[in-house]
Amino acid sequence: MTHWIIAPVVLPAIIGALIVLAMRRDLLLQRIFGLAATVALLAIALALLVASSRNPPEVYFLGDWPAPFGIVMVLDRLAALMLALTAFLALMVQLYAVGTGWDARGRHFHALFQFQLMGICGAFLTGDAFNLFVFFEVLLIASYGLMIHSGGAQRLRAGVQYIAYNLVGSTLFLFGLATLYSVTGTLNMADLAVKAATLPAGDAALLRVAGVLLLLVFAIKGALVPLHFWLPNTYAQAPGPVSALFAVMTKVGAYAVLRIYTLIFPPGTEATGTLFADLLMPAALVTLVVGAIGVLGASSLARLVAFAAVASMGTLFIAIAAFTPQATAAALYYMLHSTLAAAVLFLIADLVTARRAGDSLHHALPAIAQQGLIAALFFAGAIAIAGMPPLSGFLGKLLILDASRGAGMALIWSTILITSLVIIMGFARAGSVLFWKSHASPAEPDARPAEPLAFVAVFALLAGLAALTIFAGPVMEMMQATAAQLYAPAGYIGANALPGGV
Repeated sequence: MTHWIIAPVVLPAIIGALIVLAMRRDLLLQRIFGLAATVALLAIALALLVASSRNPPEVYFLGDWPAPFGIVMVLDRLAALMLALTAFLALMVQLYAVGTGWDARGRHFHALFQFQLMGICGAFLTGDAFNLFVFFEVLLIASYGLMIHSGGAQRLRAGVQYIAYNLVGSTLFLFGLATLYSVTGTLNMADLAVKAATLPAGDAALLRVAGVLLLLVFAIKGALVPLHFWLPNTYAQAPGPVSALFAVMTKVGAYAVLRIYTLIFPPGTEATGTLFADLLMPAALVTLVVGAIGVLGASSLARLVAFAAVASMGTLFIAIAAFTPQATAAALYYMLHSTLAAAVLFLIADLVTARRAGDSLHHALPAIAQQGLIAALFFAGAIAIAGMPPLSGFLGKLLILDASRGAGMALIWSTILITSLVIIMGFARAGSVLFWKSHASPAEPDARPAEPLAFVAVFALLAGLAALTIFAGPVMEMMQATAAQLYAPAGYIGANALPGGV
């Protein structure tokens, strides 16, 4: 599988450039090539997932330069898992965008979409900290173009806020990388892991500074309080399918924390101790509380779903902050669930908004076309994101609660359980206003054509949540193997040390 490791980065890069250069005036060709590329990406990602489960970590040496001098792409279980999740989500979002005509409302949607996938896949595969920064910047540029797709003053304002926050994060990222390089003389992640473990005691303070700077960057990407302010307005103002794709964007921050702080700054070392866990856990708990309160007080459906995404990131980081194999396995399961659940709710919110003059939750509005079907979809999505049985959100939170036994258990359990109740109340209020109170009024006329692809995408995402529930046993076995590989980094480090390249 060695040469295929680079394919998830190269394929969308080539297709994106081809769309810009040769198809920018032909929407049909853009759709055909864009969808074909995303289907191919999903097939490659699934093949890499199977390969990673059978083989130790594999490395692709770009230019045949060995680490740490060359740029490397590393495939392990975690990277392959995130690639498969991204590719599946991207295909469903793209189907929805085509089915609803969102891709025709602005310029270069499909090209930007492919460049976005390039950045996300590159961030998951790179084995070099500086190239993680590079792929973060590719993400930022493409996501800004998608964010302001189809224009509008409010969307443009939210886009400016989004890029301003992320530019601050980029600056901090460079400072953190410069500090790391000044201490270790390398930015290859495997090489950093070796050298950080053997640093003299006098350099430990600089190493901790670099770790805290990087943690701030990943907290911005992951929307952790108090660095979450960009997310609610950005996700609420972005086009529905773009917000759904952005559901995996915050997971890039969570992925980076798992990768960096189990490899380079493993918990319990003499240099860092429990510093990063002690910083993450309070921020995660407060993020969950803020997200839940935001859900309860949201003034519109889009903002409600955005705050639900914030709350889900808080829950995810509670599990990550424990930095144990059991908690990390639970975090990975919940990461899959929360990505699909947030994405499906953003698409459902877009279906509601497209059939109504707005999505205000302050007062009841007229019934919408296909109200019964959309209300059922909203009900299923709300159950999933709130963590109620029988869907995977309940299992995910149960796994996190089980992994949180021990010190701080009472605070963690009470926070998760109380905020779950608050989120349920928030979604119940929204469902009542959107569907129950409007039931008696006549439906607004719907002159739009049928959108079968849009509903296929929504049902496919819900089917993914159902599959996570039905096959929770095998999925958790996979997550446990992935977590075990993360906390035994010798294979990752050894693969990078192999001479000669491909």
